[in-house]
Amino acid sequence: MKATVTQRIRAEGGPSRLLAIWQLGKPRLSALVLVSAALGYLLGARGGFAWMSFTAMLLGTLLVAWGIHALNQYIERDIDAIMGRTRERPLPAGALPAEPVWWWGWAASGCGVLVLALGANPLAAAIGLAVVVIYIAIYTPLKRVTQLNTLVGAVPGSLPPVLGWAAATGNLDQEALSLFLIMYIWQLPHFLSIAWLYREDFRKAGLVMITVDSTNGGSTRRQLPLYTATLLLVSLHPSLIGMAGPLYFFGALAMGVVFLAFAVAMAFRMTDLSARRVLRVSVLYLPLLLLLLVYDARTRPPEPIALHIHTDSGIHPHAPPGGRP
Repeated sequence: MKATVTQRIRAEGGPSRLLAIWQLGKPRLSALVLVSAALGYLLGARGGFAWMSFTAMLLGTLLVAWGIHALNQYIERDIDAIMGRTRERPLPAGALPAEPVWWWGWAASGCGVLVLALGANPLAAAIGLAVVVIYIAIYTPLKRVTQLNTLVGAVPGSLPPVLGWAAATGNLDQEALSLFLIMYIWQLPHFLSIAWLYREDFRKAGLVMITVDSTNGGSTRRQLPLYTATLLLVSLHPSLIGMAGPLYFFGALAMGVVFLAFAVAMAFRMTDLSARRVLRVSVLYLPLLLLLLVYDARTRPPEPIALHIHTDSGIHPHAPPGGRP
């Protein structure tokens, strides 16, 4: 029988143990975090681009992401050992000792915040610190207590592009809010599809998710189309505030309609196949939407400057209010 990754790590040690340490950071999820943070920076840096600040932002974000994921796996190692999809993670599988992971997680998170403070700016560092506190101190414990954990957990998940924006601009405005709202609402249908696929795992582990209380998925049926329709509307906000133009508006509208169609199909037929389709569409939707937003925002020509045409009233071109040149 083919050995699992964890079995090979135990047998080989050395470089394979380094692979286990890397796996603590949930590489695929961390990659999505880095991409969204980078796109947030690119949106904010339309007036200029500083490679040192950008690199520091990426490094700091990576360290924070790796740290909180390692801490999460330490805290939930008992739960991970129960669930089929997580029992091969390094800690429940015994590929790594548990105690060092606790300190590694805090060290990485702290270093990440420090890198953001020194290499980007204090605002980006404050957002990174908020991600650590909310994810570890609030969201992770709430998963065992209340279904509201999903709404809370979506907050730190929404902050990477805002962090990138803050690193580029040093401030937060309605454009940063628009990025936050898109990320926040996107996570809800995305996670609902995951929660339905792994509802039995969550039930066995005692995690309080909406999918564990109903065998027919009644709550999920109602919430999934609602959240996806809300995402469609929220995704148009950048065009309404002048952050993007018609290209993004109609592209976001088309992608939102497709996403909503898959969500409605799942609501009518609650199967694992329909949930996997929603999950795949959600994973494609977000990077495509953000890439389109960055492309449209950075390639649009600047807004035309209004000119006051000379008339008999004596107003000159570029004249300020009052007609005085």
